[in-house]
Amino acid sequence: MSGAEPRDGLVPQRVEVERRADGTLILTSPHPLPPVAATTGDWLDRWAEETPDAVFIAEREGAGWREVSYAEARRRVRSIAGWLLAQGLRQGDTVAILSGNGVDHGLLALACQYVGLASAAVAEQYTLIPGAHDRLAHVLDLVAPRLIYVDDAARYGEGLMLPAARDIPVLASRTAGAPRDVSAMAAALDHDDAGVDAARAATGPDTLAKILFTSGSTSHPKGVPTTHRMMCVNQAQLAACFPLLSAKRHRIVDWLPWNHVFGGSHNFNMMLANGGAIYIDDGKPTDLHFPRTLEALKSVTGTLAFNVPVGYARVLEALKADADLRRDFFDGLEFFFYAGASLPQEIWTALEEMALAELGRKLLFVSSWGMTETAPACLLVHEPVAESGIVGAPVPGVRIKLIPEDGPRFELRVAGPNVMAGYYRDPEKTKETFDDEGFLITGDAVKFVDPADPDRGLRFDGRISEDFKLTSGTWVRAANIRIELLKALEGLAVDAVITGHDRGEVGALLIPAQPPVTGLQGPGEVLADPALLARIRERMEGLAAKATGSSNRISRAVVMAEPPSLADHEMTAKGNLNNRKMLDRRADMVARLYAADGSDPAVIII
Repeated sequence: MSGAEPRDGLVPQRVEVERRADGTLILTSPHPLPPVAATTGDWLDRWAEETPDAVFIAEREGAGWREVSYAEARRRVRSIAGWLLAQGLRQGDTVAILSGNGVDHGLLALACQYVGLASAAVAEQYTLIPGAHDRLAHVLDLVAPRLIYVDDAARYGEGLMLPAARDIPVLASRTAGAPRDVSAMAAALDHDDAGVDAARAATGPDTLAKILFTSGSTSHPKGVPTTHRMMCVNQAQLAACFPLLSAKRHRIVDWLPWNHVFGGSHNFNMMLANGGAIYIDDGKPTDLHFPRTLEALKSVTGTLAFNVPVGYARVLEALKADADLRRDFFDGLEFFFYAGASLPQEIWTALEEMALAELGRKLLFVSSWGMTETAPACLLVHEPVAESGIVGAPVPGVRIKLIPEDGPRFELRVAGPNVMAGYYRDPEKTKETFDDEGFLITGDAVKFVDPADPDRGLRFDGRISEDFKLTSGTWVRAANIRIELLKALEGLAVDAVITGHDRGEVGALLIPAQPPVTGLQGPGEVLADPALLARIRERMEGLAAKATGSSNRISRAVVMAEPPSLADHEMTAKGNLNNRKMLDRRADMVARLYAADGSDPAVIII
C-alpha cells in the first residue's frame, strides 16, 4: 500500500520514528485524528435521531430476542437517569453493577454516563463464588457506590448480604426472592426525566464515565478511572484506521464481558459510536455454556467477529460440523478480531480457508494491543497480515516509547489522550506506573515485524515480569515458550505455567484439555494416566528437537488434576492464569517436578 487513502476499508499503516541517542524510539502515527465526540451521550443522541428504529442492543428472550431500538434506548436511558437523580445521586457518584451482560445493564451504564455518574461493572464471579467475596468487598470499599445493580436479586443475594454491601441500596431487574429490600428496574425504566437535561449539560469529556478493574493478577484488582474523553478518543482512533466501521451498520454477536475493557469499552462503544447493533451472546466458550453461543449464532450472525483464541477454537469446530451455520456466519462478515492471546496458526488457517470457500476471498485478521488503563487500543493491525501475534502500528494520537532490552526486543510504554491519568484512589500505585515523561509503564515487550520497515508494525513478545533466568544465567522468555508449547499440545492441554526460575531446566505445569474424572482434588494432585502422558511426551519430544538451547527447551512437565482456582486467585475473572499465584500455591508440585529422576510415573522428562 502507498499513500494515505483508504483501501478496502482500511487506512494504510504508517509509522513515524524518533530515534534518541540512548537507543530509545518514539513511534507515532502521521494519520490525523477525526472529530471526537464529547461524551458517549452524543453517540446515543445522534443515532436516536438519525436511525431511530435501528436495533441498538438485544438479548435472548425465549426463542427470540428482546431488541431495543436507538430511539427506545435513549428514552429508557433518560428515564433511568431521571430515576437515579430522584434517588439523590449527583455527578461524581458511582453505581456498582454486579451482574453480567444484559440489556438493562447496558441501559443503566449509559444512563449513568448520560448525567455524569460513573458505573463500575464488577466480574460476576466475585459475587457468585463465595471464595471471591474478598475481591467484591475490596471493590465496593474502593468505589463506595451509592447504588448496586443486579439482574436477579435472588441469584446475587449472598453477595448483597456481605457487610460491604448490606447498607447500599439495590436496584434489580428481577426482585423475587430478594434477601433484602430492593427497587425494581421496571420503575426506573418508566420514570420521568426531570433534571436530566441539566445534568447532561454539565457532563463533559473529562467527566468520569466508568471505573474498570484490572485482573488482579498480583494483588487485589486496581480501579481504572475511565473518562468520556478516553473512550470517545479511542473510538475516533479506531475509526481513523478503519473507515469500514462507518461504511455500513455493523452487527456483533458478542459474549465478551462488559466488566473487561475489550467487551465493555472497545466492542460496546464501537457499535454505539457507529450506529451498530449489539446482540448479547449469553454463552461462553466452555463445555457448559457454548451451546448457548451456538443457539445465538444460528439465529443471528455478525458482520464483525470478536473473540479470544479459545472462543475461535470452539466456533471453528461448530462451523466444520454445520454447513448452514458456516454459510450464514460468513455472509457479510468483514473481519476477525482476536485479542487476549495469540491466535494459534492452525485456527487462523482453517478460518481463512473457510472464508475463501464461502466468500471467494480471504478475510482480514485483526489484532491490537491495549490495556484496561488505555481504553484500550494503542496499537492496531490495519493491513492484511499472514500470521498471528502481530499487534500493529500506533493509532493516531498515541505515542509509543520503546526502550531497548536485548537484541531486537523492546520494553513498551505508552502515552496519549486515551490513557488514564492514574489509578482510582491509589496515588502510590499511580506513582509507580508512570515514568518521568508521563509514559505508562506497561511491563510488556515487543519486537518490530520488520526492523527495516517500521510501517509493518510491532509483534507482541511477552510480559517482562514473567521472564526469568535459569541457574546458568540464561534468560527464559516464558510467554513465547508457552505459546509454542500450547501449539504442540493442541487437544491435550489448554494452558500451561512455565517453570524454571533459579533451576537448571525449563519445565511446565499443564492444564489438561479434558478434566480428570478420577475425583482427585487439591493443588498438589497430578495425573498419571499412561496413555495421556505418552501422547504429551511424544509431542514434547518433537518440540524439544527444534529447541536451540536450554532457554527454549522444555525438559519436564506434569499434568495438574485440579483446575486453576478463582477463589484462590490462581486465575483472574477474565479467565487468565495468575502465574505467580499458581507457582506459589503449587510449590510442592514444582518441587516434585524438579526432584523427579525418571522413577516418578507422573513426571514427564524429555
